Amino acid sequence: MDEQRMIRVSKYLARHLRHDPGRIGLTLDAAGWVPVDDLLAAASAHGFPITPDELRQVVAANDKRRYALDDGRIRASQGHSVPVELGLPSVEPPAYLYHGTVGRFVAAIRREGLRPMGRHHVHLSPDRETAVRVGARRGVPVVLVVAAGDLHATGHRFLRSANNVWLTDHVPPTHLHLPS
Repeated sequence: MDEQRMIRVSKYLARHLRHDPGRIGLTLDAAGWVPVDDLLAAASAHGFPITPDELRQVVAANDKRRYALDDGRIRASQGHSVPVELGLPSVEPPAYLYHGTVGRFVAAIRREGLRPMGRHHVHLSPDRETAVRVGARRGVPVVLVVAAGDLHATGHRFLRSANNVWLTDHVPPTHLHLPS
């Protein structure tokens, strides 16, 4: 499969497994899973056929491991705007985590901290390099350092998805190190 097709299939999956499954007639279970056969049939019926091989390639090759396959089912690893309970345990984070963004959002982040916006959680990266890649999707990246260990000590809950994305409800500005 060529790179362009890989990107198109991945974006299609993100839209329908994270945000709008009903658009193509899918119903996610409480944990976000849907049978692969249902997904493939719905995609085909709505003018975007995906082969089982293409689906396996996208899941295996996605650099962020956005999707998980298990026992004939598929789900997005995180990033949902529809109600799902991923069943992730609360875990103690490392002392510091990172968040990639772009400059136009920094003023609001200084005032309000990091909020989940339309998602269930704020997404944090385990290292600067990943945060740079995340921020670069929207322009020149700005990397924020999150004092995750200190935030956890105040009672904030952290989750870690299967693809090593750290999730929390909110990061107040007091626990962010922002660029000048």
